[in-house]
Amino acid sequence: MPLTAAQRSNFFSLTAWAYPLWRARSLTLLAGEPFGLAREARLFLGLCRPAAGERWLDVGTSTGFYAGVLARAGCRVVAADLSPVMLHAAARREPRPQIEWVQANLESTDWRPARFDGVVVGATLNETADPWRLLRSGERLLRPGGQLWLMFVPRTGGPLQGLLSRLGGLTFPDLSAVEAALPGCTLVHARRAGQVQFARFVRGGGSASAGRL
Repeated sequence: MPLTAAQRSNFFSLTAWAYPLWRARSLTLLAGEPFGLAREARLFLGLCRPAAGERWLDVGTSTGFYAGVLARAGCRVVAADLSPVMLHAAARREPRPQIEWVQANLESTDWRPARFDGVVVGATLNETADPWRLLRSGERLLRPGGQLWLMFVPRTGGPLQGLLSRLGGLTFPDLSAVEAALPGCTLVHARRAGQVQFARFVRGGGSASAGRL
């Protein structure tokens, strides 16, 4: 499957070196308010409550932020990324035995279905060539009752997003379109902070809540 320009850029060592600097500041810039990694981790842990011993998949782990959060919660984590240099940087930042670092494209995988208690997809959803295929893959890999956590920039229709789409191949999905792409899951939490959308789905069902952070 062809990669977007944004995906191809992650194969450069310079990108892997600079990415943690950007990741630590990006949500603050996009949300328009202080939103560091600690706040993001608290939001994720408070809503998803991953339990020790659970098996989670971190899709597009980059330099391992969510993999590290999950491992510190006692989970076993498969952290997947297309880029070997990103995986190398992630393994250095999060040298934890609970994490298995795997080079894989989750847009096209034949992994056994229903093998994970949870799946987390960060901004990878914006970078991927086929976000709908990625979402279907994540849903397929969830066990019944498993959780899917998404963090992405939704569509605003602004000129900057149009430029990024043309030059970098980025996509900016609506939450409603994401929900429609996951027929086997129920949206149970949705939170918006500026230009950042967080969403928690449960495979099979649950009670919904929504709001701003």
